Amino acid sequence: MLPDSPAQSENTENTQTPQSTPRTGAVGVVVIGYNDRAHVADAVRSALAQGPSVAEVVAVDDRSTDGSAESLDRMAAGDARLRVIRRDVNSGGCGSPRNTGIDAVTAPYVMFLDSDDVLPPGAVDALLTAAEGAGAAVASGLCVRRELPSGREQPWQEPLYTAHSVLARPAQRPLLVHDTLCVNKLYRTDFLREHGIRFPEGRFLYEDFVFTARVLAAGPRIALVPDRVYVWHVRRAAERLSLSLDRGHIDNWEARTRACALAYDILLAAGQKELARAARAKFLDHDVRMYARELGLRDAEYRHAWWTHTRAYLGRYDAADWEQDPGSPSRLLGRLLLESPEPRDLPRLRDLAARPGRLLPPYARTPDGAPVWSADLPQVSLAPFLTDPVETLPLALDAEVRPRAGTGALTLRLHELYGRVAQAGPRKVEVRWESRDDARTRGRTTAALAPAGPDLWSAELPLDVGAFGAGVWDLRLAVRFADGAEREVTAAARAGAGRLRRRVVPDLRHGVLLVQPYATHSGALALRVATGVRGLARILRGRLRRLRRLLR
Repeated sequence: MLPDSPAQSENTENTQTPQSTPRTGAVGVVVIGYNDRAHVADAVRSALAQGPSVAEVVAVDDRSTDGSAESLDRMAAGDARLRVIRRDVNSGGCGSPRNTGIDAVTAPYVMFLDSDDVLPPGAVDALLTAAEGAGAAVASGLCVRRELPSGREQPWQEPLYTAHSVLARPAQRPLLVHDTLCVNKLYRTDFLREHGIRFPEGRFLYEDFVFTARVLAAGPRIALVPDRVYVWHVRRAAERLSLSLDRGHIDNWEARTRACALAYDILLAAGQKELARAARAKFLDHDVRMYARELGLRDAEYRHAWWTHTRAYLGRYDAADWEQDPGSPSRLLGRLLLESPEPRDLPRLRDLAARPGRLLPPYARTPDGAPVWSADLPQVSLAPFLTDPVETLPLALDAEVRPRAGTGALTLRLHELYGRVAQAGPRKVEVRWESRDDARTRGRTTAALAPAGPDLWSAELPLDVGAFGAGVWDLRLAVRFADGAEREVTAAARAGAGRLRRRVVPDLRHGVLLVQPYATHSGALALRVATGVRGLARILRGRLRRLRRLLR
């Protein structure tokens, strides 16, 4: 184990910009794959292209039957750094082949790469320079989720990776438990072996949750870099969804819960109480909210099983777990689950689980005036919300869109929340539409919010969908208040009372538009726009593909 310098031994977080040159031949990259001949070569090439710092690429084939191993063998014949290992039996998961790679690597450092993802140029050098410069056993960098085929990218856990920094111990940054990925990190090989850190064997979904917990439990020095070090390809339209994206069966949720529970136990057993507490908070704020947003898509049997299983898990939480951020939507969501034995209020629950969370009416009170979830659940109090600043409140906005030839209209309605909205004084709403396919933004405009009743404010804005172009467009809002000072609150809008009908709209620029307003999984309003006859045909083909998947 590398000795720590006096400066590195401090218990405070250090910020640094690495300056040293990465060592030649210091890193082994483990690439795992199963029946992914279409992509594994690109993954391996991205690892080999990292340059002289990569000593070896160990490609572990998990008993593929599609010719993947043979393809890798041909690549290995042309590059001595590539070594192919064929497993005798398919493991059914990702943990066993990664463990095979850990055992096979001879380089001082190791990274993991999935067969359908890639390492961006310079990734290994950025991590290796940071690790060696800080004497760190682990170096971690920014992963981006790239949606395919659109190419739209979304950073993963970006707040962790805003600057170069060094943590003497993981507990200095509890947010680390949110980055459960194992692939955007570089590990010192002897650190993993000395501590016996391995992945769960066999078909164990979310194996990286457990592996990451074992890494954090060992208390390593960690270097963080703001560089992009991993590109995670998300292929939602693939014939075979990845294990993490295939959430339509209750087995997936049970497996995720089991992994989260094991991660918590690992951290607690190692004396990492602060990280263990943060892991429970992460389960509520990330995992529960993500699956709750999708409950409306599932059948009654799934909903009941999900509800029962989640209540049982949350029943293990103690008072200190619930005291963290008591006014957050995730805490309210957890309380609702615990207090109701059966699934209920799914539309309200979906919007509460959205990001940002939205608390829909009706806004009930007890006979003495206390704000509560509903009259029949008075024990679920909303009081913790009402002490927060207005810019953090789960405000509800309804949005109704009326696309038509020429200029259509967008109507917005902001709801009161137990007097807090009126107290803050809503003044304006800023609107923009963001493309999911690229960085385009359309329809930026501002309108005044006017009273539309005792508990409602509204605004109406023009909508020219012909100026948008083809693609899917998400509505983004910012409400400005004036209560002595000007404050902002951002919120997504949900689909309101208007009918979400597909409309064919004549357009001078494109001849014809097909405009489909719809509610996303989280209840937000979005527009799917197709231009011209070919665009209409493309939309219809996409709908048929989604229908076939639902029927399988």
